[in-house]
Amino acid sequence: MALGLFVGLVTLDFVYLTAGLPQKNQKMVASDYTVAAGGPATNAAVTFSYLGGGATLLGVVGSHPINCLIRSDLESHTVTQIDLAPTHDEPPPISSIIVTQGTGDRAVVSLNATKTQVSCDRIPKDILQGVNIVLIDGHQMAVGQEIARKAKENHIPVVIDGGSWKPGFENVLPFVDYALCSANFYPPGCNTTEEVFSYLSEMGIPHIAITNGEKPIQYISQGTNGWVEVAQINPVDTLGAGDIFHGAFCHYILEENFTDAIALAAQIASHSCQFFGTRRWMQQGSI
Repeated sequence: MALGLFVGLVTLDFVYLTAGLPQKNQKMVASDYTVAAGGPATNAAVTFSYLGGGATLLGVVGSHPINCLIRSDLESHTVTQIDLAPTHDEPPPISSIIVTQGTGDRAVVSLNATKTQVSCDRIPKDILQGVNIVLIDGHQMAVGQEIARKAKENHIPVVIDGGSWKPGFENVLPFVDYALCSANFYPPGCNTTEEVFSYLSEMGIPHIAITNGEKPIQYISQGTNGWVEVAQINPVDTLGAGDIFHGAFCHYILEENFTDAIALAAQIASHSCQFFGTRRWMQQGSI
């Protein structure tokens, strides 16, 4: 079994399916709802585990009573959770998410990990033992940088989830093998996709891909560039699609070349968008 280490944000997500967004002072009744652990690294870890890997999630959960919902969800999806701040007694970052029925668009109100940053001395000494791949989402930047550095020293491939630029990423990028970025990922001084590719290439990253929703995925792999098509679907919910894509990529890149891993991961992400929430695609239907 391949082992993956996923470093970053752990949240608790409350997700509601509604006919539209509420207007001022309006109360709405949702047609469906779900509660799950969330965050880019978290959803990627759950996906990696679902596809047959051994997933370890390294992040902050803490001791607040509501965290039992996070732990229960991770346990039910066989994700091992290592808490960087087990005595932290504040509530976890909670996301309130409204998914629009009919379009799959989502609106998110959340906190990230800015209030729960930890130092590198919290990293377990044997954290990389047996690990085959590392994903870093940038929400625990100091920890992510140290993990990436150690992974590079031990010839363990490092993937970044570049959902958006976060200060400190410039210190992680020199250790990265695979940069998977969204169309909203703009490093300092970059305003176009071409400039993003140039910036990341100058950092020495050999494999780069930029996703853009349902549009083809653009990539550069060791000097070769191209596009990978994305399946066209009628989305029910796009929440977490990028996270799921990254988790699936971590699974497939250990077996396939870069472009094939992108294509297979995109199939998983597209499939997930046909179900409400970030978990039901695992329970219903075939890929």
